[in-house]
Amino acid sequence: MAIRKLYGTLGSPDTIRALASIFEHELDFEFIPIDLDTGEHKTESFLSLSVISSSLFEVPKQQGIVATWIDVEDHQFNPPAEQLRQELVDKTKKGLTMNKELVAEAEAKLVKVLDVYEERLTHSKYLGGDRFTSADLSHLPNLYYLMGTPVKRLFEERPNVSAWCRHILSRPAWIKVVEMVEKNKAV
Repeated sequence: MAIRKLYGTLGSPDTIRALASIFEHELDFEFIPIDLDTGEHKTESFLSLSVISSSLFEVPKQQGIVATWIDVEDHQFNPPAEQLRQELVDKTKKGLTMNKELVAEAEAKLVKVLDVYEERLTHSKYLGGDRFTSADLSHLPNLYYLMGTPVKRLFEERPNVSAWCRHILSRPAWIKVVEMVEKNKAV
C-alpha cells in the first residue's frame, strides 16, 4: 500500500486537525509542507493531486450525535474561536493591534456556546458520547491556540468544559501534533 501523504502548513488549523486525526488512528503518513505565502497550493502541480480520505464508521445513532456536535463546532464554536485566534494570536504574532470590540463580541458568542457545552458534558465525557470522536477532534486546533490567551479563563470557569479540554488536549495523538507545530515555530 502506498504511504498516505498530507500536504499542509503547520500554521493552519485545518492541517493540524488532519494531523490529529491521522495520529489518532495511528496511520502511516508523510507530511509534506506547503508554502501558502508563495501560493504553492494554487499551482497546477498541487491542484492535480488526488485527495484520499478515510472516515470512521459508527452506528447510525452515534453517527447522528457526532454529526450534530460537528455541526455545532462548525457553525457556533468555530466562528468566534477563529475570530479570537486571529485577533489574539495571529495579530499579536505579526505585531498588529487587536480589535478589542471584535474580541469582546467574539467572547460573548463563545460564552453562549461554552454554556451549551457545559450542559452537554454533564451527561457524557465527550461531546459525542462516552468516547472520543471527530466531534471532539475538530475542536483541537482552536483550543490549542486559545489556551495560550486570556480567553482560556472562559473554558476554565466551566468545570465540565475544563475537564473535557484537559482530556482531549492531553491525548497522545494531539501531543504529537503539538510537538510538530512547536518544532516548526522554532525554525
